[in-house]
Amino acid sequence: MAHPDDVDFGVAGSVANWTDRGIEVVYLMVTDGDAGGFDDGLTRPEMAALRREEQRAAAKCVGVGDVRFLGYPDGRVEATLDLRRDIARVIRQVRPDRVVIPTPERNYERIYPSHPDHRAVGSAALDAVYPDARNPYAFPELRAEGLEAWTVREVWLSGGSSVNHHVDITDQFDRKMNALRAHASQTAHMGDELQKMLRGWLGAQAAAAGLPEGRLAESFQVVETA
Repeated sequence: MAHPDDVDFGVAGSVANWTDRGIEVVYLMVTDGDAGGFDDGLTRPEMAALRREEQRAAAKCVGVGDVRFLGYPDGRVEATLDLRRDIARVIRQVRPDRVVIPTPERNYERIYPSHPDHRAVGSAALDAVYPDARNPYAFPELRAEGLEAWTVREVWLSGGSSVNHHVDITDQFDRKMNALRAHASQTAHMGDELQKMLRGWLGAQAAAAGLPEGRLAESFQVVETA
């Protein structure tokens, strides 16, 4: 994901569902979120350090202990070859079956997921999955580091308008909320509106999936990449 808290807004309920079933999850944040928050009393390096700690605390709420940061500048991410290589490196290190990324497409139905950093990270991550991580001759420096090629079986795109899969997260909703509240520098000012907003948004996604009234769901576009 691009920033600390992106994974918790979009995916934390699904992550809790997976870790409950014994699936190992690793987080990779491209930036430290140094351009976020509302406190002029903090320097940008101090904000970055705070947001890293908030993300680690949020991850623990949903059963994730491995959180990694690439340290790219918040608000200035581009889908460069360097970013593709850095993401491919982590894919080869972790060797995941599934990679969850922000959609690289602009969502005109709901603009908020379409932050330029999100789209840039989605584009670079999709290229890192295919073809970079699986091609032993892409980025030879990775092979020199002892990182052999790895093929990801599927990519789940979050935040897009082309949805083909939903995850019922009703039973994990409280943990998702705890994870989001851990990002106090970003969410504390929202108060009870945060839960109200999420229930409306996730309830609408559950209804679109045909789930019973009162259920909550996160939505994705699943792309087979094996």
